[in-house]
Amino acid sequence: MSTAKKFAGQTALYGLSTIVQRLLSSLLTPLYTSAYKPSVYGIFSTMFSYASILNAILAFGMETTFFRYLNKAGGNKKQVYNNGFWVVFMLSVLFLLFTLPFTNNIAGLIKIGKNTPQHEFQLYIRYFIGILVIDAWCVIPFAKLRADGRPVQYGVIKLINIFVMVVLNLIFIFGIPFWIAHNLPGAVWFKQWYVHGYIAYVFLSNLVASFITLLFLLPQLFELRFTFDRPMFKDMLIYSWPILIANLSYIINENLDKLLLGKLLPANISEHEVGVYSACAKISIFLSIFIQAFRLGAEPFFFSHAKNKNAKQTYARIMDYFVITVCLIFLGVIANIQVLKYYVNDKSYWVGLDVVPPLLFGYVSLGIYMNLSVWYKLSDQTKYGLYISGVGAILTIVLNVLFIPKYSYMASAWISLIAYATMMVLSYIWGQKNYPIPYNLKKNLAYIIISIVLVYLSFSVFKRNIFLGNLLLLLFAAGVIYFEGKDLKAIFSKR
Repeated sequence: MSTAKKFAGQTALYGLSTIVQRLLSSLLTPLYTSAYKPSVYGIFSTMFSYASILNAILAFGMETTFFRYLNKAGGNKKQVYNNGFWVVFMLSVLFLLFTLPFTNNIAGLIKIGKNTPQHEFQLYIRYFIGILVIDAWCVIPFAKLRADGRPVQYGVIKLINIFVMVVLNLIFIFGIPFWIAHNLPGAVWFKQWYVHGYIAYVFLSNLVASFITLLFLLPQLFELRFTFDRPMFKDMLIYSWPILIANLSYIINENLDKLLLGKLLPANISEHEVGVYSACAKISIFLSIFIQAFRLGAEPFFFSHAKNKNAKQTYARIMDYFVITVCLIFLGVIANIQVLKYYVNDKSYWVGLDVVPPLLFGYVSLGIYMNLSVWYKLSDQTKYGLYISGVGAILTIVLNVLFIPKYSYMASAWISLIAYATMMVLSYIWGQKNYPIPYNLKKNLAYIIISIVLVYLSFSVFKRNIFLGNLLLLLFAAGVIYFEGKDLKAIFSKR
């Protein structure tokens, strides 16, 4: 089997589970946007934005570090697993000690708008502390499943997590109100505590789903031993902390705009604007699914393949087809946005659809950056990941603070694109100087520029006309087949 075919197969396995997982999860967006007003959905987005940032801190870059040290010559794989887990575990314990006693103070800091009392935010914070700690304990066991080549078990556990969360959401949002309305047995008990339209039920559903996921990972947890290799631990920390900063930059670019919208806009509109922006941004899920699936399959592959003589040529070839794929998805989403907007099924949210094109191209840039980042991970120069991500984070913070008060969420959408595109360019320039990989720059740029022009025509010139948009998509796909067909056929015909 060819290397490219093997890579495609591994990515497809993770991709299938990721797609199914995200599709199940995506059922929640139309559910939430129909059940909650934009102002309430804004609270939802704010809480999960903070959680995403804290998730990255608690994981401490140990997932990538775990894969790197598993493939280092002479590495003790069991000890790498022990070291990685106990680092995350100790951080999560410290997190508990510094948050649980101060939930009221934290609630005062993160509260947005003027419609939700502070004590409600205090309850939300307690739920999220539980979610964050449990999810942190799952990071390294999940990474071990990937490293052991067990994508099916990985996918099944992830699917169980989403299934539990979806079912509990359906019960809280529709099931219990139906039970009460029809006065079924037990309705009196439900009436005693159930509050209609209460967003905390969403957070409780997440907490239960995270706990059940931890139970399914017990076999991996039972493999842990209370041993600690201090020299290896020191080396892993040196490698991981720039990865932590890089991951934080990605999370900041993904979530800080929503947090700043809540803080920088007037209190009477902040919850509503955050809700509209967050909901419309969800349409980009169709591209982010692919990027996530790619990362899950690519990261272990890149590390395990690093010692091969033709490794750099393989990475360059993977980049070629990655760029083509993300450009096709980019154009496909915009071509069909008049249908996909029903994913956010309350028309009051559609005023924010103009954020979708810049956010999508931001994801294109992010995906390419993730692909490019292989150079500093394989060459143990993770400090460059820190530099690049630092630039992205600074751009995100400074530009959002400057432009949100005047341009609201449209500023956030374009700033996200600017930050990711800058990171992509910096990674390419520094990578070619320090760990040159023979990427086909001219061809990749040609596909990117053509897709941008076609997206502009579809969205702005043809006013989102679904027929003309899909005609442009077909023309782009036909061009790809014409120029790449022979190579694709050769790759997948190899045994």
